[in-house]
Amino acid sequence: MRWALVKVSLAVTVMVVVAFAVPLGLVVKEMARDRAFSNAERRAAGLAPVLAITTDRQELDKAVATTEDGAAGRLAVHVPAAEPGGAALEIGTRRAGAEELAATRRLGRASIAEVPGGFALLQPTALSSGQVAVVELFVPEGEVSNGVATAWLVLAGVGIALIVGSVAVADRLGVRMVRPAQRLAGAAHDLGEGRLGARVPEEGPPELKSAAVAFNSMADQVVQLLANERELAADLSHRLRTPLTVLRLNAASLGSGPAAEQTRAAVEQLEREVDIIIRTAREAKPQTQATGPGAGCDAAEVVRARMDFWSALAEDEGRRVRVAGIERPVRIPVARPELVAALDALLGNVFRHTPEGTAFSIDVHNGDDAVIVLVSDAGAGIADPAAALARGNSGARPGSTGLGLDIVRRMAEATGGDVAIGHSVLGGTEVRVWIGLDGRRSGATAGRRGHRPARRRRGGGTGTRRAADA
Repeated sequence: MRWALVKVSLAVTVMVVVAFAVPLGLVVKEMARDRAFSNAERRAAGLAPVLAITTDRQELDKAVATTEDGAAGRLAVHVPAAEPGGAALEIGTRRAGAEELAATRRLGRASIAEVPGGFALLQPTALSSGQVAVVELFVPEGEVSNGVATAWLVLAGVGIALIVGSVAVADRLGVRMVRPAQRLAGAAHDLGEGRLGARVPEEGPPELKSAAVAFNSMADQVVQLLANERELAADLSHRLRTPLTVLRLNAASLGSGPAAEQTRAAVEQLEREVDIIIRTAREAKPQTQATGPGAGCDAAEVVRARMDFWSALAEDEGRRVRVAGIERPVRIPVARPELVAALDALLGNVFRHTPEGTAFSIDVHNGDDAVIVLVSDAGAGIADPAAALARGNSGARPGSTGLGLDIVRRMAEATGGDVAIGHSVLGGTEVRVWIGLDGRRSGATAGRRGHRPARRRRGGGTGTRRAADA
């Protein structure tokens, strides 16, 4: 594209220069010619008064000799014979032919005859006798073309300068257009090779700038889509940990024997494979959860259903369980599978990271603008709640992926809420899940979040295992 623009600019400029310079050069040449002959006519006319007074040879010789052209031998006077058969009078050196002289007398106007070395200006002058004398003035070739060569050189220089300037400007414009296009092509190539960080500076002509904006937007969308895919793989894999926890607990109660050992080994191998899948996919950025009119569920009903599942395990391990706030329906703008996954992540952490016999509770608080779900236990707590809430932070716990709490946090943040960790009244960890009911309260609720459930808490740190399984 760059060289195409240069070639087009070169062709157009050359045509313009030729179209203007050639006629202008011819005009300059013609003007120099006209100037030379006009001066010659003016000098030749200087003898007209003398010829009107006298045709005496001696007087005419004196008059011709006193002129600059006469002294240089460029002036001649041709006087016809006074009587038929008489001798014509010629003063000076004649260069024009007899036919040109006769034609000038007959026409009665000045004419120009081409002679060796230049031109002869023939100026007719009327005599007192009624005849016509001709004053011949020689104009050298150099005087006719005086200044033409210089003018043509100036025109040629200006034309060349215009051509060079237009080519340089076209080249710069081409670079300004080509470089953004090259950067766009290079970024597209990099993106195609898997370098997802490739972006294009949004600069250049408006069209290429718009293309760069569209490319960057597309690249961001591709990265987001890939992140969402990894996120989905990580979350789906994490949900397998709930039945794996049950299998591991059941396998632990099988006693000894080859079959029991094989079962426990198979469960451990499956759990390791699931952990590998989660760790492979957990580098993705968080994905916004689906909310809205079609994504809501009854939180009380979901809590009851999950506690029916987990209470059996709690009874086997001798854990005391308390559930409150689920007597009436509690509608929240969260899809049922998302709430189920969040509850299973929290309860799975309790069973996985607290000793058998550790009590836990679930409380659901239904307010005007938010629903708060508290999951508390009597375990040892979490030393660093902030680190536990960071995505992918397993709390250095063996067998943890660090995605459990992140699943809960993303579910809450999708509604304008959040997740906080603190000490529970049971002496261990309390995870508070704040679920906004209008989806617009992320900033406004922050000031109030620490008040309602805070009356029941003693400070901030959370269950050890949430960070581990999060």
